[in-house]
Amino acid sequence: MSAAVDGAAVGGAGGDVAASDVAASDVAIAEVVRSGFVEGRHYGRVLALAADGSAVIALGAVDEPIFPRSANKPLQAVGMLRAGLDLEGPLLALAAASHAGTDAHVRLAEEILTRYRIDPEALANTPMLPLDEAVSRDRLAHGLGEDRLRANCSGKHAAMLATCAVAGWPTSGYLEAGHPLQLALRDTAAELAGEAVAATGVDGCGAPVFAMSLRGLARAFRRLVRAEPGTPERRVADAMRAHPWVVAGHGRGVTLLMEGVPGLLVKDGAEGVLAAALPDGRVVTVKMSDGAGRGVLPVAVASLRELGVDAAVLEELASTPVLGHGVAVGAVRATGIGAPG
Repeated sequence: MSAAVDGAAVGGAGGDVAASDVAASDVAIAEVVRSGFVEGRHYGRVLALAADGSAVIALGAVDEPIFPRSANKPLQAVGMLRAGLDLEGPLLALAAASHAGTDAHVRLAEEILTRYRIDPEALANTPMLPLDEAVSRDRLAHGLGEDRLRANCSGKHAAMLATCAVAGWPTSGYLEAGHPLQLALRDTAAELAGEAVAATGVDGCGAPVFAMSLRGLARAFRRLVRAEPGTPERRVADAMRAHPWVVAGHGRGVTLLMEGVPGLLVKDGAEGVLAAALPDGRVVTVKMSDGAGRGVLPVAVASLRELGVDAAVLEELASTPVLGHGVAVGAVRATGIGAPG
């Protein structure tokens, strides 16, 4: 059985990657408790490294490839800077964001396009409703639907088009895996991860997504936070940490973590992926086997605590409520990672 992403078969140099094989040794890392009864468990893999790179937590198949999904974005942003893109501050943060689709996020995407004289019609990302529920409801109430600029990946796509303009690459076909832009981004991802890209798939937004192990993803995030100031790696990390509201949105988990833990770099991805790194090189990477987003933050929080991180926001995000008749009757919580089991 071959894995597929959004209907596209995936394969690396060694052939197709079977999803059943990849997840074969994953373990229970979160449990669903309702009214004091454990009614379900989420399986996955977790890697937490100390500042010296030694493993504090290594659960599941941490050396088998996954699609990091949007956790790839900071790596892709590094590749774009290396290719000549010149963005800083919130504009660079947006290039690595899975943003909420608010008016403020859209204005930033439009600023990137305007700065590089790119017609918004050149955007080829999948139209989506905003991730911000209030903005999405308001659009629907006014007869407005899915939109490319409102989609959470519009900053990445605007930056990809801008990179093509700077590098002299064609903007047409910029999402094709063989396009010079995507080849450069693949090479950057592999170099930062310290391992070959195991497979290339099609992400939800239409851009290529590069498979790597949790260990490779951890190496890459360590590279970003430990790089010298002014390097492409550090510029991306600094922009994201300085503008956490851009990276996700006010009140969203990734933003709350970066606002609440000084120096923490965090990026999540669809299908239950998250990577977080501290300036001293401590890093956590998580992948839920079933793609359940509700377990990701509790597992990440428990892992950060095992690395010695202490902040009020961790208590806030340590569990996800389980509702019964509209009120909390339990929680999704980490298990086997220093949490109650």
